[in-house]
Amino acid sequence: MVQIKSVKRITVTEQIMEQIVQLIRSGELQAGQQLPNERDLAEQFGVTRGRVREALRALSLVGLITIKSGEGSFVNHRQEPIPSETIVWMFHNELDNLDEVYAARKLIESEVYLSAAVHTGPQDLQPLHEIIGKLKPLVGDEEPEAFLDELDRFDLHVGGICGNRIYAKLMQTIVYLRRETSLKLLCVPGAMENSLHNRSLLLQALEHGSLEQTRKAADAFFEESKEFYKHIGESE
Repeated sequence: MVQIKSVKRITVTEQIMEQIVQLIRSGELQAGQQLPNERDLAEQFGVTRGRVREALRALSLVGLITIKSGEGSFVNHRQEPIPSETIVWMFHNELDNLDEVYAARKLIESEVYLSAAVHTGPQDLQPLHEIIGKLKPLVGDEEPEAFLDELDRFDLHVGGICGNRIYAKLMQTIVYLRRETSLKLLCVPGAMENSLHNRSLLLQALEHGSLEQTRKAADAFFEESKEFYKHIGESE
């Protein structure tokens, strides 16, 4: 039975969070393990259920636990993706700045691809080929969501195989941050074709494990993307 101390100090919600975080870090609460329900936690902490609910929501927001409706709260694995709500909340004031989104994308995505070029194995490439295959028939769709979903899967997979956990988290961040901008970009004539062509070139570079080829493919991709950014910037 997990031992929980009664909360005494004023910052009740923070203290609940601190104790749960400590239990996760110490291993007393394992990845995938379900936490006691709100009522039981409230009794053990000596607080109201409202305070417990606030703490659980905050822990969910930062990705330490997952709250499943009708089931309860569960400890996340350390490699769980950062919740999209967290990222959007953190950067909501910057999302409309096209220049900054473009600069962040170029910096982070290029580095992730370069890292992947020296860490990707043959077993890592098949999912990327499958995604390219799914992208091809989606080119030209009036609604770009399905196309963008596959682009996101492609880049998240590259982040996951790049050999750097921090880069993987940064790629997750970029994928969420660029979402609305990318939907606008893909409505520009030629943008879908450009995205498919350049992801195909990047995949070829990864297959060869060539840093130089990967660098050239990434540079070409963002040089061409700049024109599409200009287009949506002028239309707003």
